[in-house]
Amino acid sequence: MRVLVTAASRHGSTAEIATIIAGILQTSDIDAASIPPEAVASVVDYDAVIIGSAVYAGQWLEPARAFVARHADDLATRPVFLFSSGPLGYPSRHPLAPADAIAVEMATGAMDLQVFPGRLAGRDLTLPERLTAATKHMPYGDFRAWDDILDWTREIARYLHGEPVVVDPRQDDGAGVSRSGA
Repeated sequence: MRVLVTAASRHGSTAEIATIIAGILQTSDIDAASIPPEAVASVVDYDAVIIGSAVYAGQWLEPARAFVARHADDLATRPVFLFSSGPLGYPSRHPLAPADAIAVEMATGAMDLQVFPGRLAGRDLTLPERLTAATKHMPYGDFRAWDDILDWTREIARYLHGEPVVVDPRQDDGAGVSRSGA
């Protein structure tokens, strides 16, 4: 089983999530590679794909959207899982997915779309980004929910191994994989 984990990341936080996801899959005896979306030439050699993006101004980053557009036909023929990283602070238990992520979900037939809190570090930001953060009163800090990311990735590994997945009936969408945020 070969899995591609790809994520568009402006300052590295979402790419770090992708690297952690690939590592978790590897500990589950799944051959997983974390590759930036712009570096992926083809997905045909992968049995499943996990696509993520940082969210800025309520949208996925262009490299993630372009990746989906380039590989849409091939993505439609294999299991696809999506994640967004972007709400800052401690959002509600079920933050809303960006509209373009929902469009990606529809285009790929993704099995799941998760929204994870993100990270905002002032040292990583450009001056215009710092000004925007100040104007919008965006909180600085690392809000990534590592336990949730770990649990979600383990559920994907179980699914890929053909094992039963744990479904929270309050979040079941009927596809067999729990969802939040969409």
